[in-house]
Amino acid sequence: MDKQNTKNRINRRGFLRSSAAAGAGMVFTPRILAQGTSKTDDINVALLGAGAQGQVLLDACLAMGKDSGIHFKAVCDIWESYNLKRVARMLKAYKHDNNAYVDFQEMLAKEKDLDAVIIATPDFWHSPQTIACLKAGLHVYCEKEMSNTLEGAQAMVKAAEETGKLLQIGHQRRSNPRYIHCHDKLLKEANILGRITTVNGQWNRAAKPDLAWPKKAALDQATLEKYGYKDMHQFRNWRWYKGLGGGPIVDLGSHQIDVYNWFLGAHPRSVIASGGTDYYEKKTHELYDTVMAIYEYQTKGGVVRAFYQTLTTNSVNGYYETFMGDKGTLNISESASRGAVYPEPSAGDWSKWVKMGWLTEPAKEEESEEKALLDTRESMAPEAYEIPVKMEKKYHQPHLENFFSAIRGKAKLNCPAEEAYVCAVSVLKVNEAIEANCRLEFKPEEFKV
Repeated sequence: MDKQNTKNRINRRGFLRSSAAAGAGMVFTPRILAQGTSKTDDINVALLGAGAQGQVLLDACLAMGKDSGIHFKAVCDIWESYNLKRVARMLKAYKHDNNAYVDFQEMLAKEKDLDAVIIATPDFWHSPQTIACLKAGLHVYCEKEMSNTLEGAQAMVKAAEETGKLLQIGHQRRSNPRYIHCHDKLLKEANILGRITTVNGQWNRAAKPDLAWPKKAALDQATLEKYGYKDMHQFRNWRWYKGLGGGPIVDLGSHQIDVYNWFLGAHPRSVIASGGTDYYEKKTHELYDTVMAIYEYQTKGGVVRAFYQTLTTNSVNGYYETFMGDKGTLNISESASRGAVYPEPSAGDWSKWVKMGWLTEPAKEEESEEKALLDTRESMAPEAYEIPVKMEKKYHQPHLENFFSAIRGKAKLNCPAEEAYVCAVSVLKVNEAIEANCRLEFKPEEFKV
């Protein structure tokens, strides 16, 4: 490498380090306006974990376009013959010249020009890999759940604080423009629901067989054991095993329980839960296929009771969150097909929110004898005011864009580690409540590292 190239590389990395430090300092300050871009804005990234979720995040990054300034320089995955080679070839097809690694420690030792890493490995690897990357001087985007243990999550928060590097956790609804609009405008500014008293949410999935694998591509036993798996079934279905994942309540529920905490501006003070492995074989599904939990929150407005369920045996009504107040109800989902606000009789005039562009007025239906008859029965559902903000990008794209903007010093992280830790405490305790078969209390200090 000649002197000029070396100088350019040092200047670029110096710029990203200084601007990210400013971004880290903005975690508790207002957002700042974006500054002009230059070649020093380019960010060299590694993908750690090239399975299904890694592919989702990669697709979201590639959707940002070739002028995004994001360059994938390395990809790492222990399933070399299946995940690793496929993604490495795909990146090269998109003009991302990259090196492929099986061991992440080797990647960190050899790749000296990285700025950031995206981690999409199983939950039990999140903490050690995140900490190693932070200590190597890299900013980290780590998928949720940030860890399968609170000790691991605590260590991640501390490592981010000690290194001064950015750590974004993949609760992507935090960057979804529809969710931001509902939180910032409808709930905080308009207080459109009045006093929120109840929350209801779910994520239901249909029954399906365990993940299989091409027999010719099976990992050898030594590799499996080196990376924490006893066999290929456990490697492919790690979410169901204690010590590796947290089951559906963690894998799915953490997305939505994070929204509960965020929208209510509080963390739960207790949880009671019922669940079990009621459908699948217990020897391969150590964690519960069915979970129903009730949280109790103490908010500034009063007590809120929040129900949540996750099923993996029936997909009825999919996934959503519903916030119910004495003035109205908000029903929202990451799915674009669901999202509306329904007034209670005491709601008052919502036309001002329509004029401000915060709501879309309900569509007018043609009057008919049948409708007139229904109107007299007081059985009509309340009119639906639609949420006017649309999500035009891939689900994870805005959250990744926020991460890269924070590295460049142009934004604050929407889900920094200390914020995600609150969610980790909230969801990991559900499995404890099921095992204890009783109501568990949260102590305020549990939510702090």
